[in-house]
Amino acid sequence: MAQPIDIGDDDFEGVVIKAGKPVLVDFWAPWCGPCFVIAPIVEELAGEYAGRVAFVRLNVDENPKMASRYNIMGIPTLLLFKDGKPFQQVVGVRPKQELKKTLDAAL
Repeated sequence: MAQPIDIGDDDFEGVVIKAGKPVLVDFWAPWCGPCFVIAPIVEELAGEYAGRVAFVRLNVDENPKMASRYNIMGIPTLLLFKDGKPFQQVVGVRPKQELKKTLDAAL
């Protein structure tokens, strides 16, 4: 099963902006309870969309630069990038079906 990969501020440009496919970035922190609620859903989606959408995680405590650049005010925030630009943002825990609709809109 595909798993989201952990990235940092320094990896962001190469992994997200220059990706040749949509990328879902999970902005999270270790102290965030809801982040642990949505993580298994994101992992399931990573498996279902393997090869079509890349999935990455960015710890906002360790990587504040990208969180600030994209105005991440609450976590968990899932920010979907398409063609290197933010395409759609989802804040908080959402049902898997809603997240699938977001991903399908980018494909």
